[in-house]
Amino acid sequence: MARMRNDPNFNVCPDYASDVFQNTRAQLINENTNEERAVQLLTNIWETNNDADKIAWQHQVAADREERLHREQLEEEEQERLEQVRAQEEEATCKEDRKKNKHKYILILPTGIPNDAAMSITPCAYAIKKLDKGEYVELWYFTNDGLDEVNRKETVDDDAMIMSTLADGSTAWVSAASTRNARAVINDENLPFEEFCQACPCMLTAMEEADWPEDRTRMMARFWRNIQVHKFRSMRNSRWHVAVKTSVGPYDLSLVNERVLEETREKVYWETRDKRDNTRDYKVSFSTIKTRVCAHQIFL
Repeated sequence: MARMRNDPNFNVCPDYASDVFQNTRAQLINENTNEERAVQLLTNIWETNNDADKIAWQHQVAADREERLHREQLEEEEQERLEQVRAQEEEATCKEDRKKNKHKYILILPTGIPNDAAMSITPCAYAIKKLDKGEYVELWYFTNDGLDEVNRKETVDDDAMIMSTLADGSTAWVSAASTRNARAVINDENLPFEEFCQACPCMLTAMEEADWPEDRTRMMARFWRNIQVHKFRSMRNSRWHVAVKTSVGPYDLSLVNERVLEETREKVYWETRDKRDNTRDYKVSFSTIKTRVCAHQIFL
C-alpha cells in the first residue's frame, strides 16, 4: 500500500448536490433512485472510503512510531556503546599513565615534610626507569653515592635525546638519563663490598615500589644474601637480565653455582697475578733504563 501523505481525519466530504457532481449523480439516477438518493449514495461511499483511510492512517502512524522508537533505541544503544568504548579507552589510558607515571598517583600521606634521611633512599630517574622496565641496572645507583644523584640539579630532561660518543668512537642519539655520571658508575663486579651491602636493601625497596613480582624480589634478596655469606663473592645478576630475554629463561639466581664461583675465583686470581707481574716488570724495566742512563752519563 502506498504511503499516505495527509491525515484523512481532516478531510471534508464534497458537496455532491452541487452542479460539479451533476454528471456523477446522473449515472446513479434510475426508476428506484432519485437525485436526492444519488447524493446520499455518493456521500455514503465517500465516508466509507474515508473511514478506511482513517484506519490505514492509524496503522501508518503506529508503524512510524514503532520505527521511530526502534531507531531511537538503536541510537541510544550505539551512543551507550560509544560512551562505554570511550570510557574503556580513557580507563586504559589512565591505567597506562598510572603504570608509566605511578609516582604521580601515589596517595598523599597524612604526614609532614620528611627530613633528608627519609628522602635519601630515592634513586635517580634513570635507575627507576630501568627497574620499571625490568631491565638490569647497576647496584651503584643504590649506594650512598648513587642516591646523591637525586639531589643534583638537572638542566636537561631525562627523556631528552642528546648526541653521545660511543666506545667504538661512533656517535649516536641517546637519552640524557643514560649519560648521567657515566664515569662515576661502578660495575657490580668492581663495587666495594661495603657499598654492595649498602645498595642491596635500597634496591630491594625500589623493586617493590616498581611492582616487581614477589618471587623475583625474594630471589634477588636470597642471591645477594648468599653472596654476602659465601667465601667467594661474585655478582652475575647482569647476565640474568640478559638470559630473561633468551631461550635460557629466568633461572633462579639464589641457587649458588659453585662451578661458576670457582671459575670467577680463578679469573680474579689470574687478573690480579697479571696486574702484579706487569707492575713488577715495569719496575724492572724502569730500573734497567735508569741504570743505562747513569752509565752513559759516566762514560761521557
